[in-house]
Amino acid sequence: MVKAIVLSGFGINCEEESAAAYRLAGARADIVHLSDLFAGLASIGDYDIVHIPGGFSFGDDLGSGRVLADMIRYRKTADGSTLLDQLDRFRSEGGFILGICNGFQVLVQAGLLPDVGGKRIQDASLTFNASGRFEDRWVTLAVAQPSRTPFLAGVESLYLPVRHGEGRLVFGDGVSAEALVKEGLAAARYAGADGLPTETYPENPNGSPLGIAALTDGTGRVLGMMPHPEAAIHIAERPDRGLLERQGRSADELTDGFLVFRNIVKEVRGEG
Repeated sequence: MVKAIVLSGFGINCEEESAAAYRLAGARADIVHLSDLFAGLASIGDYDIVHIPGGFSFGDDLGSGRVLADMIRYRKTADGSTLLDQLDRFRSEGGFILGICNGFQVLVQAGLLPDVGGKRIQDASLTFNASGRFEDRWVTLAVAQPSRTPFLAGVESLYLPVRHGEGRLVFGDGVSAEALVKEGLAAARYAGADGLPTETYPENPNGSPLGIAALTDGTGRVLGMMPHPEAAIHIAERPDRGLLERQGRSADELTDGFLVFRNIVKEVRGEG
């Protein structure tokens, strides 16, 4: 049985639908409070996939994901290591990590994405949307081809919702959007009606350079994305549900977001 640990607590609020997506894909999914990890009552080493869901950890009071990222980086667990140490070891031993929205922000600020130098140094951040407001809309993503991460293997495009106020990527010295696209670390980009990556609002809801919506690291084992695949599992959740049903498709039919969870469960099983 493929096992996924879905983190909860401190303002995370997408754990239930995230766990449901893994279960639908055939995995066992346990929702575990972060306090249990710090106390040594649970271990990410017992799992194949670590999922950091969306939400508003610590109310985003010091910036989206900032406090939780610092806890992961600096707070000691029961065995004297940090959760960042454990996540790095988990990745090196073959585990997979997925961060969605706030979880993406946490991974970036903890230094696990894009991790260009492999030293867990923060070289990017996610800041306020260029629109100056919270964006709640559906977007199209163009997936990098070929994909460097098994989460998106065989997927060319995705139609998913975004709901965030701080989703615009900015990069530090030595890292550029152009280089990330060239190296395939820009795992997915916001696309316009023509299917091509765009910086134009509202197709690009936050103003990220070159339309970057998702990042992977050099191993492909860590993926972070601003859009929410766990909120686009069935056609019933889509805004174009009525049109699709008139075309003969069922509201219960699985749709784009499910592909992310199906892919990684298949990869862990050795079926990817």
